[in-house]
Amino acid sequence: MRIGELAERIGASTRSLRYYEEQGLLSPSRDSNGYRDYDEAALVRARNIKELLGVGLTTDDVLRYAELGCLERPLTTAPRCTGELDTARERLESLDRRISRLQEVRDRLAQHSGELEASMAPAGARYTTTSRTRRDRDGASG
Repeated sequence: MRIGELAERIGASTRSLRYYEEQGLLSPSRDSNGYRDYDEAALVRARNIKELLGVGLTTDDVLRYAELGCLERPLTTAPRCTGELDTARERLESLDRRISRLQEVRDRLAQHSGELEASMAPAGARYTTTSRTRRDRDGASG
């Protein structure tokens, strides 16, 4: 099948499929005219790739699935592929660390913003981020 048909059958764009190919996740054969040709195995593999990326795994994570031979059959087929749980847990741990770092940055920025507001506010007035956001949203001027 051609790339457009595969894209339609899995609910992805042709651009996504080309990206999967660039990342080494899909390897279609080529017709004599150079067009990509996908077989039924590529259909299963592309669905799996789309699903794994959709749950938040990275292309590097999906490459690990490929190395383990986990993309060749539907992901929900029992028994599950060894290494899937480790990959998912590692991605979750990575995201948790990233979220924690971002929360720390956000807290520092909020403190800095509060200090700026306090130093710039006229005596007796307190201009808060919340009141500014509300005012901007409601279209009030001031």
